[in-house]
Amino acid sequence: MVIKALNEERNISRAIDSALVALLPVGGEVVVADSHSTDGTVDVARRYPVQIARLTNASERCCGIGPQMGYQMARGDFVYLMDGDMRLHPDFLNLAVAFLAQNPKCAGVGGQVVEKNTTSLEFQARVARGHAHMQWGPVDRLDGGGLFRRSAVEAVGYFSDRNLHSYEELDLALRLAAAGWTLHRLAAPAVDHFGHDVPALVLLKRRWTSRYADGLGELLRAAPDLRRLGAVFRAARELRIYLAWLAWLAAGLALAAWATTSLASAALLALAVVVIPWTVLALRKRSVVQAAYSLASWTVLAVAMLRGLARRRVDPRTPVKFTRIDGAPTQGA
Repeated sequence: MVIKALNEERNISRAIDSALVALLPVGGEVVVADSHSTDGTVDVARRYPVQIARLTNASERCCGIGPQMGYQMARGDFVYLMDGDMRLHPDFLNLAVAFLAQNPKCAGVGGQVVEKNTTSLEFQARVARGHAHMQWGPVDRLDGGGLFRRSAVEAVGYFSDRNLHSYEELDLALRLAAAGWTLHRLAAPAVDHFGHDVPALVLLKRRWTSRYADGLGELLRAAPDLRRLGAVFRAARELRIYLAWLAWLAAGLALAAWATTSLASAALLALAVVVIPWTVLALRKRSVVQAAYSLASWTVLAVAMLRGLARRRVDPRTPVKFTRIDGAPTQGA
């Protein structure tokens, strides 16, 4: 069991408590993979009978490095991955282990992610999109965590790409699929997710500054050949949206610069480049606020994608450097 965490002082107790309870019938250990938190996350985790892997170099923080760090410390034939702001349902591991035992070609199994923050614009947009990989049945990735078969992970080289600031679940899924493994999501609830409760624009700014928004570009750079690149294009619908939006902006601004002679008319044409899609989105979404947020996020994420594409990579098989911290001993030890 790997719980990845960064500054989860408020949530980590709930995550660890739920993990320890869920492990009782199946056995196993809890590894808290801490990406060099600056709050009391590690201090809280040390009160529990868990192992803690603390990232040595804070500058290496990214979504891909935490799971790989935890995987390096974890043992056993199966590894469950969850976030520090989640609560694991007590009976899910039993269901997941049983499913993998009955389906030897399946590399990983997840369950339903029950969102507890349902008021944010991001959550509302996610519900509106209705991602197929969050439904039960065969899926092309396990966003929100899941139970993975170690032998499948070993067959594809590593658990999580340490270079990725996001999209690490999709990267793992693509590597597994290329090796002939499948993934599945059960209809049963797996975790409650206590996600971000900050305003949408604040979250968007945070994702830019933390480089979380760079993940799609980094995923494209990680593709070793055209076949994998094609798989990314097929799996990441948002990639096509960002490319189309960049093309629309570039074409519109070029037209404004070329076809007009006055500054005022050029400004009006440039404004139309934004107003036209905003109007279409507002009618489609029935919300001018949702439409404005979509355009803002497309712009930020599209530019961040280009920034991620330009980022140099470290060999993902290079071991992550971390400090091992032992939590409280188990009762009777």
